[in-house]
Amino acid sequence: MEYTTLGSTGMEVSKIALGCMSFGGGDDWMLDEEEGRELVERAIDLGINFFDTANVYSSGESEEILGDVLADYDRDEQVVATKVYGEMDEDNPNAQGLSRKAIEQELDNSLDRLGMETVDLYQIHRWDYDTPIETTLRALDDAVRRGQVRHIGASSMWAYQFQEALHVSDREGLARFETMQNLYHLTYREEEREMYPVCNKENIGVLPWSPLGAGYLTRPHDEFVTTTRAEHEVDYGTPYHEGPGSEEINGRVEELADDYGVTMAQIALAWHFQNDNVDAPIVGTSSIEHLEEAVEALDVDLSESDVEYLEEPYEPVEVFGYE
Repeated sequence: MEYTTLGSTGMEVSKIALGCMSFGGGDDWMLDEEEGRELVERAIDLGINFFDTANVYSSGESEEILGDVLADYDRDEQVVATKVYGEMDEDNPNAQGLSRKAIEQELDNSLDRLGMETVDLYQIHRWDYDTPIETTLRALDDAVRRGQVRHIGASSMWAYQFQEALHVSDREGLARFETMQNLYHLTYREEEREMYPVCNKENIGVLPWSPLGAGYLTRPHDEFVTTTRAEHEVDYGTPYHEGPGSEEINGRVEELADDYGVTMAQIALAWHFQNDNVDAPIVGTSSIEHLEEAVEALDVDLSESDVEYLEEPYEPVEVFGYE
């Protein structure tokens, strides 16, 4: 395993973060408690020390499963991230969003499910247009001062919103966002235009979600649309395979995978590992075999010409992942 310093946090994290969205009930591709435990334990064996979840993942089951497993290990050796924003109770309008009330009660609930007194990274899952960012940041700053949260982070939003939040923190002397978790992969690179220059300037750690395009970059284009996960993504409206250059990029990933004798997923992840914008991609998987392949991708050394070859067909697409 390789490790990197996460933005300005000073924390050393594995260059792969295990995404835990697949833990809990729901779709066929999700993992029950026993399967989730096996995956986390194997991740730790492989040297992964960074785990990302959220309160809305399976309505809290993901946090419960992750917390139960990590309770058997030295807590000081693990870096745990979770999120707040999404609806947790359709009958309670205050169980969502980024108001002080929502943040304080949902943080308490997340810590209870995780079985922890402190979470290493607490992220806002999206921007709350109904709550002033000053209110949100003061609530998060208080959580840091209480010792419930070590660092705060943000997720998919417009760059101007992120810069505004950083400015408010600096002006008011509040804890500032130190990480950005956003959509980024070979067939969706819109974040390079504005968000990543901000992150580079402000020393923000970058944690791409869906680094494999929800599986689109793991198999040939024609095969992707036949999978159950692909049906879910198409219904959700994700544009991974719809960009003008997406099919060509997919074909080039397949070509390089053949040349290197590795999987398409390993080529797509190697691109992340060698990308100066990225600290650690969030790799979500329901398979131990695929997790092991992801770790092995750290050994794939793409040449500069390979990277240029993969990136060359990309054309702008409509912004996706936030409103």
